[in-house]
Amino acid sequence: MTWQHTIELLVTVLCAVFGSNGLWTLIQHRREKKDAKTQMILGLGHDRIVHLCKGFLEQGYISTDDFENLYEYLYLPYKAMGGNGTCTKLMERVEKLPTKPVNSVPRKEEFTNE
Repeated sequence: MTWQHTIELLVTVLCAVFGSNGLWTLIQHRREKKDAKTQMILGLGHDRIVHLCKGFLEQGYISTDDFENLYEYLYLPYKAMGGNGTCTKLMERVEKLPTKPVNSVPRKEEFTNE
């Protein structure tokens, strides 16, 4: 193989790599991960997950709806964005709590003496 063929092959490979969607997607993902907005969303998600988990752990049970909302709409997106292990540890503890259907959880009115 001559130098000319080697250079042509190298240019072709470089053009294919830099022109591919995969590379630009990776670069964009890395940029977004460090973005201040992303960090703020992660921080807010972390705070909300920790707050809710601690409340359910103190309560000693979780309704099936509350668990679904916590897991599907907060924890999974938080984890997909690169969230840390603190929330994972709390979620593991919450997963072990007894669950109750929504209609078996006492409503606030049932606790008042009015």
